[in-house]
Amino acid sequence: MHKASPISPLDLSVSKLLRTYLWPRNSLGIRATVFFSLFLIFASKICGIWVPLFYRQAVNELSLHPTQFSYLVLVALAAYGLTRVLAIGFLEAKDFLFARVEQRAVRLVSLRVFEHLNHLSLRFHLDRQTGSVTRSLEKGSRAIETFLKFSTFTIIPLFVELALVLGTVMYLYGGLLTLMIASVVVIYTVYTLKVTQWRSVFVREKSQQDIRCNHRAVESLLNYETVKYFGNEKLELKRFGEAQTAYERAAVKDKKGLAILNGGQGLIVSLGLVGTLCFMGTKIMEGQMTIGDLVLVNVYFAQLYQPLNMLGWAYREIKRSLMEMQEMLTLLGAPVEISDGSNSKSLRAKDTTLVFQNVSFAYNEDRPILKDISFEVPAHHKVAIVGSSGSGKSTLAKLIFRFYDVTEGQITIGGENIRDVTQASLRKLIGVVPQDMVLFNESIAYNVGYGDPRASKKEIEWAIKSANLSSFIKQLPKGIETLVGERGLKISGGEKQRIAIARTLLKRPKIFLFDEATSSLDSKTEKNIQDNLNKISKKQTTILIAHRLSTVVDADQILVLDQGRIVERGTHEALLKQKGLYAQMWARQHKKKT
Repeated sequence: MHKASPISPLDLSVSKLLRTYLWPRNSLGIRATVFFSLFLIFASKICGIWVPLFYRQAVNELSLHPTQFSYLVLVALAAYGLTRVLAIGFLEAKDFLFARVEQRAVRLVSLRVFEHLNHLSLRFHLDRQTGSVTRSLEKGSRAIETFLKFSTFTIIPLFVELALVLGTVMYLYGGLLTLMIASVVVIYTVYTLKVTQWRSVFVREKSQQDIRCNHRAVESLLNYETVKYFGNEKLELKRFGEAQTAYERAAVKDKKGLAILNGGQGLIVSLGLVGTLCFMGTKIMEGQMTIGDLVLVNVYFAQLYQPLNMLGWAYREIKRSLMEMQEMLTLLGAPVEISDGSNSKSLRAKDTTLVFQNVSFAYNEDRPILKDISFEVPAHHKVAIVGSSGSGKSTLAKLIFRFYDVTEGQITIGGENIRDVTQASLRKLIGVVPQDMVLFNESIAYNVGYGDPRASKKEIEWAIKSANLSSFIKQLPKGIETLVGERGLKISGGEKQRIAIARTLLKRPKIFLFDEATSSLDSKTEKNIQDNLNKISKKQTTILIAHRLSTVVDADQILVLDQGRIVERGTHEALLKQKGLYAQMWARQHKKKT
């Protein structure tokens, strides 16, 4: 797999990025393909210049000797046909050759951006709309194809052809006719670029509104159940309708601007062609030119008109593709907040004692979450963390897994600061079952096997049995091959959580971190799974974040958090005797049960 390299401001240059993949230093084959593709374009344009010349020769012969058989006419027509075939053949050969280079560039750039996105911090993904990020990646990948198509194989060939046409006309007919054709081209080009620049505002607005419409639709459909719970179908329709209306307005402006562009282009070319042909008509009547000359210039005009007609579109598409690539490259330039240091080493797993030393943390400077937290989880022990919502329990889990770095203090495992070891080795050591587990839209087997992609079927079945999933799976017609739906919506919250537990068990971590892991389960299932978890994690270091205090009574130590501080610590019995916050929480929950 292509490895993402460190990002520098210079890497955000589109030209530099594409040059990396279109003209790689270590691949003479790719360079040769690009060079030969450009040669084929040039050869095609040379043939395109000769086509009208042979046609002119045939027309002149037929107009001078319309009733006489002439081998020269046959040769001219045969040459005309051959050069047309070669011109088309060279272009198709170019497409055939360059396809691999083009798609390779798209693939490698997409891989590089996708890999970088996976290295970005949790904060980045929480701050960005996932739909917008994936849309930028998708459109940026397509934009690479567009940019290559129009910049390399439309604009460059157009100017090559224009230079060849003007040079041929100059050689055959002198400067005045050349100046007339060149003037039409210049006026046409200036008009096209000016109007296209004016239209770019509408094009950009249309693109933005399109992204907004897509985001509204995806967000509403992903939250289908929430929409139904509150009966807000009309509200969602109104929000989507507002986005569509804004898109409609932008699209209408874009279409009107396109009509102005195309109308002006057609008028300039028509007036230029009529003026040129009238001039040549007078020269024919004076005997200075032939009908073949008139046909020649008319064909050249026709050959130039098609690429010139695409000039505005090509210019607009190039600008749009540059903008979309820049959006994608902005993602590539996003700084990696949590990164391995140059001296980072793999975390040794011999001692899994976990220690928080005077840890403080804040998502923002004005929002402190944890304040001077210190505690130790000895190897092979179980420590539970409890507290009210918002007390900082789940934040502790994110810090251990290093989704964020501590603001102050340090976290060590086996005496090693987790900021000094590689993230891969740290995360390999820890198995997390979060409270809100989102599954892939794949089978149960795939989702459980995600904990260890190399696991055998027997190992997956062991994890399923340990998570008390076997009886549920037996009821399904397709068994473990049953699809769970997008984000696991086809199964209940309890079943989803059991799959999440099975997935983590399959990982076989040395440190278990359960964040409300059984909160969606009924009491009986919770008891069964809790017994299994106790057996599995008996010899492992275990951190249990829980709201239900009944799940933590056997913990070696219980930490009670309140407003980001540890206010109590001890065993279940010791905390009850203190008659503090833990005892109050236990009494409230016990009262609810009775």
